[in-house]
Amino acid sequence: MELNIDATNTKRILVLHGPNLNLLGTREPEVYGTLTLNAINEKLRERAKELGVDEIEFLQSNFEGALVEAIQNARGHYDFIILNAAALTHYSIALRDAISAIPVPVIEVHLSNIHRREEFRHKSVIAPVVMGQICGFGVDSYIAALEIATRKLQRDSK
Repeated sequence: MELNIDATNTKRILVLHGPNLNLLGTREPEVYGTLTLNAINEKLRERAKELGVDEIEFLQSNFEGALVEAIQNARGHYDFIILNAAALTHYSIALRDAISAIPVPVIEVHLSNIHRREEFRHKSVIAPVVMGQICGFGVDSYIAALEIATRKLQRDSK
């Protein structure tokens, strides 16, 4: 996932999807909706184009280490990360440490409202090290994160 970055004022965003999100559309549609992960990525790609994002990349992995490596490799390659860590949200100190170790801001997203679900889902171990958390709005959680990231990048470039 190496990219060549030039010194221009570009906007590059990495979207990371955690375990089991590859099953969206068929997995518990009453909780997660009926959109597939590909449909969510396509909506994000379309909105990113409208917002003037130069590059948006997607990675879904069921493996914690792959997500940790993607976060570590984001340094110098991406301006923002949008992360749905899925079940890893609640216990992955490795993800938390990776986020803390890089200067790239991260927005945590969830399709469902984790605070209205089972008690074990109420705690996010990554929340203290991310810029913010958006949850409970389905695909709009991702769209909102993308819009916020873009707005922050535009403000910071002035």
